[in-house]
Amino acid sequence: MGVEADLLAAARQAGVEHVVLVSSISVQTHPHLREAAENRAGERLVEDSGLGWTILRPTQFASNALRWAEGVREHGSVRVPFADIGLPAVHPADIAAVAAAALTGPGHDGRTYALTGPARITPREQVAAIAEASGRPVALVEITRAEAHRRMAAFLGDQTAAAVLDLTGGDVNDELARVRDTVSQVTGAPARTFRQWAQENAAAFRPATS
Repeated sequence: MGVEADLLAAARQAGVEHVVLVSSISVQTHPHLREAAENRAGERLVEDSGLGWTILRPTQFASNALRWAEGVREHGSVRVPFADIGLPAVHPADIAAVAAAALTGPGHDGRTYALTGPARITPREQVAAIAEASGRPVALVEITRAEAHRRMAAFLGDQTAAAVLDLTGGDVNDELARVRDTVSQVTGAPARTFRQWAQENAAAFRPATS
């Protein structure tokens, strides 16, 4: 946490009065995971910094679907585990909107906000939204957790791959699956849907044209 501590020290020296930390919903849903413990340690640094602070704990980002983009462009398919487990993916723009509100408006000092999208959505439904937005068929191929782990561990390592799989469907609990209205409560605007994100990013899933 040396980098984070140095950043907070620099912020104090520069006269910054309020900071917003983007943490993770895993701090409250899966505190036993190493990654969640690391996020919580970062939160404590912010809480003890002497600055005004707001902590954001988003669930999985809608933009995580970009990891499928190459497969969709090249093969018209997505290989994914847990195809029918729905989680309330959050649009990154909503995370940014809550952060902006916390930095510029009153009433957010010392608050911790769990952020989700407006509804649960399964990978199968996400793929359907991408197909609709991109104007081309996209097949979903459900794979086992073991196969997904092998693929992810090659670049994330075993422990992180296992944690990601837990958080994306392998170890779902009520707290992880819960839909929250925090975005609308803080910003005054409804949370954006995954369908909207897909429409905004449809070009990423289309083959390049010559």
